[in-house]
Amino acid sequence: MVTTLVIDTATAACSVALIDGERVVAHRHIVVDRGHAERLVPMIAELPDGGRADAILVDCGPGSFTGVRVGIAAAIGLGIGWGVPVSGYSSTALIAAAGLADNMDWESLAVVLEGGHGELFVQPYDRPLAPAGALASLKPDAALGVIGARPAIGSGVRRLGESAGVDALPDAARAILLPPALRTLPPRPIYGRAPDAKPQAPK
Repeated sequence: MVTTLVIDTATAACSVALIDGERVVAHRHIVVDRGHAERLVPMIAELPDGGRADAILVDCGPGSFTGVRVGIAAAIGLGIGWGVPVSGYSSTALIAAAGLADNMDWESLAVVLEGGHGELFVQPYDRPLAPAGALASLKPDAALGVIGARPAIGSGVRRLGESAGVDALPDAARAILLPPALRTLPPRPIYGRAPDAKPQAPK
């Protein structure tokens, strides 16, 4: 079987998992909010064989600007050092996969993650696991319009009001739920919104 090291630092959670085929061999998961860079390498080192795997899979976001970049940089660095391929997945896809697996009565859901500048990253999914709309960065009121009657899940649900949904963060071990088609993103950040800095217009 092909072993895969999964790295997820895109949100307040910092997690790693070693997956062998359809089995989670080992797993580490903590909620740190900040300090992913200091925690990540020791967590990987705690895995069997120091996390050495045949392939690396990394969360590309959306999420924390710094967290996303920490995870991708580590994945690419290890990939070069070990001579193994590196691919990515979306944090919204991972949370959607876990949400649908844990709630078999849900036919759809909306992933809602904390964004920047008072906005939320929102993306709806339908069962079995397919995006039902594009990723968007929205103010809470606009997010509610996109969510509609779908159950909401993610770190941003608390911004939607009381009992608005299920609070959740990505967990590297749940990457085992992702179908192959959702594990093939290039290891580049998904920011979810336009950059704050814009080039100056020519004079």
